Parts: sequence; structure tokens; C-alpha cells
Amino acid sequence: MGNFRFPVMLLLSVFVGSFSVASAGDFHQEFDLTWGDQRAQILNGGELLTLDLDKASGSGFRSKREYLFGRIDMQIKLVAGNSAGTVTAFYLSSEGPNHDEIDFEFLGNLSGDPYIVHTNVYCQGKGDREQQFYLWFDPTQHFHTYSIVWNQHRIIFLVDNIPIRVFNNEESIGVPFPRNQPMSIYSSLWDADDWATRGGLVKTDWSKAPFTAYYRNFKANACTWSNGKSDCASQVLNAARNNVWQTQALDASGRRRLRWVQRYFMVYNYCADLKRFPQGRPRECRRSRFL
Repeated sequence: MGNFRFPVMLLLSVFVGSFSVASAGDFHQEFDLTWGDQRAQILNGGELLTLDLDKASGSGFRSKREYLFGRIDMQIKLVAGNSAGTVTAFYLSSEGPNHDEIDFEFLGNLSGDPYIVHTNVYCQGKGDREQQFYLWFDPTQHFHTYSIVWNQHRIIFLVDNIPIRVFNNEESIGVPFPRNQPMSIYSSLWDADDWATRGGLVKTDWSKAPFTAYYRNFKANACTWSNGKSDCASQVLNAARNNVWQTQALDASGRRRLRWVQRYFMVYNYCADLKRFPQGRPRECRRSRFL
């Protein structure tokens, strides 16, 4: 990421000891390749999944299971080189017009310029809660772990176990929170050059196609939903699970890391966009320092 600079010593002091590798999951058992024909592939006996994008089509996959709360981890290596115009999306979503959704979207850029991580939370079909961040590393050189912690109290977005965003349950002041609709895991690689890079000013360079994103080491420590109920209702299954995520919040170290990310790497915060909300900021923006 040749043109991008960041506070290295602060990064090292925050990062050391914060990252642990998720155990490998079998993509054959956990996911269906849903579109893109042969552009989506599961390789290495189920240990690696790749998505390709060319001028004809992108590609995507979806989890076989649905989840209602949990911690989801995926290691991803993003599209390398000139990725301008491309979007790699990794998200949880329910179905229907009033769906819930928790989004990571990685917006490609010209070679040497940093990727932007776009996050959003939808509840009952309404989103408009965007926050965007630069990454403090080149996400195309190695795999990095992107995680969503979703419990009754909050949603935490993490990169290599460093929190970048927290969306708290503020139903007590009338802010909807996704807690009733089970969600599947989705990922896709697609062309969005009408908006993805510099608001659509930089277009996809198809001479660089195919563009490829790589996935490995999927892990879901979560409540699966089947036949109208959650398996977390079973005391036996629940006792056998590592349930830290069910009440997970940020401790003092996590709050320091979050402040570091928001101070040095935040690109856009809907809560600070006063022109967008002339009648006043959304209610959740007035309540918490960490959104």
C-alpha cells in the first residue's frame, strides 16, 4: 500500500497479542456456491474458497445454516493490484423486504491506495448507518480475520480481533435492533464501479480481470436456527459451547483499540454527517461514544 502511512509504533503497541487464528471449517459442508457459475470454487478439500469477477459476472456463496446470534469469523485475502470498482462483500442477512443485515463491504482502489471497509447495520429493512474505515495493513498480501459478534446487547465488528465498530442495542430509546430474524452468511465479489471507488469516478479496469478474493478458516460459534427454533435453547448444546460472545462487550483494552481505529482510520461516520440529518442526528448517535 505504497502511498498509505500510519502510526506504526501505536499500531504495534495495540496489536501485539490481539490476534488468534480461527480453526478451519469445511466449505463443502458449510456453504453453497450460489451464483457466478465456475467463478466460485471450493478447493483444497474444502479448506479454501475463491470468488472471481470478470466483465461477464461476479460470484458469490451462502451458508447452508441460518444463525440467530453468535460470533462469525472468516479469513479473507482481498483482490490484489488495481481493484478499483470492485466490491467484496461479507455479511449476515435475513430475507424479505423487512430484512435485517450486518455488513462488511471492502471497496477496491487503485494500486497503492488503501482499501476502504464499509460497514452498515440494517434492521427491518432500514440501513443508513454507514461507517467507513481505512485498514492499517495491505489486505491483499495475506489473509486477515474479519469477525462479527452479534448478541442481544450489541454488534461488534472486528478486524484481526481489533474492534472497529460497536452498534449497541438501544431499543429502550426506540432504535430498532436486529434480534428476531435468523440470518445466513453471504459473500460476493461484484462490479460496483458506479459508486465503489471515489464515488464512481474511478472505473473498473477490465484488462486486469479476472479479479479474485480468497477465503479460508471459517468459524461460527453461534446459535443455529432450524425448524423455527434456535439450538441454543438446548441446555446440553449451550453448555458445550464457548459462550463468551453471548455477553461480549469491550473491556478497557478493547475501548482503547476502538478509539485508536476511530481516531486514525475512520473515513466516514453517519453520526457526524450533520448535512445528511438536518433535523438532528439519529437517536443512537446521541447516546454512545462508540458507534
